[in-house]
Amino acid sequence: MSGEQKARLKTLFNWLAPFLGLILVIVLFSLMPEVRERFLRPANFKSVATQSVIVALGALGMTFVIISGGIDLSAASNIALSSVVVAFAVNAGAPPLAAAAAGVVCGGIIGLVNGGLITGLRLAPFIVTLGMMGIARGVAKWMAGNQKIDAPLTWLNELMAKNPRPSWLLLAPGIWLMIGLAIAMAFVLRRSVFGRRVFAIGSSEATARLCGIRTGRTKILIYSLSGLFCGLAGVMEFSRLTVGDPTVAVGLELDIIAAVVIGGGSLAGGEGSVLGTLIGVFIMSLLRNGCTMMGWPNYIQEIIIGAIIVAAVSLDRVRHRRET
Repeated sequence: MSGEQKARLKTLFNWLAPFLGLILVIVLFSLMPEVRERFLRPANFKSVATQSVIVALGALGMTFVIISGGIDLSAASNIALSSVVVAFAVNAGAPPLAAAAAGVVCGGIIGLVNGGLITGLRLAPFIVTLGMMGIARGVAKWMAGNQKIDAPLTWLNELMAKNPRPSWLLLAPGIWLMIGLAIAMAFVLRRSVFGRRVFAIGSSEATARLCGIRTGRTKILIYSLSGLFCGLAGVMEFSRLTVGDPTVAVGLELDIIAAVVIGGGSLAGGEGSVLGTLIGVFIMSLLRNGCTMMGWPNYIQEIIIGAIIVAAVSLDRVRHRRET
């Protein structure tokens, strides 16, 4: 078998692996008589899709970060802070659209600061975003006075409605927004100059710099983009809960990162796709959904998902060693 054929087979396998994982999860719970009928109902898949929006939006931005060889541990705290900002703005009398924009911009600012510190001070992304995780969560609690912020109902609260209005939408507006943004980000990642630079930095930042790519500016844009998506996820969190809660999304950054890794993203950088990330999101959501239907305790779910993450990272490491 020639080198070109091996490369094609590798590409095909990497593309199919997340699909096979998703099919395996669906088949697994479909064979269990205790949950088979409820699990396979269209209404259940619709509910899972709605519950997946927040993680999916965060994971879209995280895809760019991980492909570039970075990490963002502040994603969940960013989501919580953005949801608080939206509730605060609505309570202050701001129009719903302006409140949503404030939440998204807040998320973008957090991402911008992350990128600026990482590139300007040449600090490890793990350290910077770990620190920002605590800062953003603390600011959220300070803004909310360590309690939830109740806000009057607006059309923002319809974004995550399981029964949308008008009914011809079929799915929650948040799902359609997520799908539209996923298509746009897939195009950016694969067809734009910016997307090629993201892959180049993840493959070898030193080589990318020698090729004339302004790696510092590109990384700032990457983390800012991730922050904007976290801000939008915060808007969806506010829509789902109808309040701004500084304590929400604790640990959600692990689900977001896991979705990218399970979907084929490499923590070593240089690999990943938007489609794979979305499939990773739905694999995790369906696993949680099926485990809940089976009545398994929450710790069982955490063990299963943790084992899957370890397996996905281990396979990625083994594959990279074989290539080198």
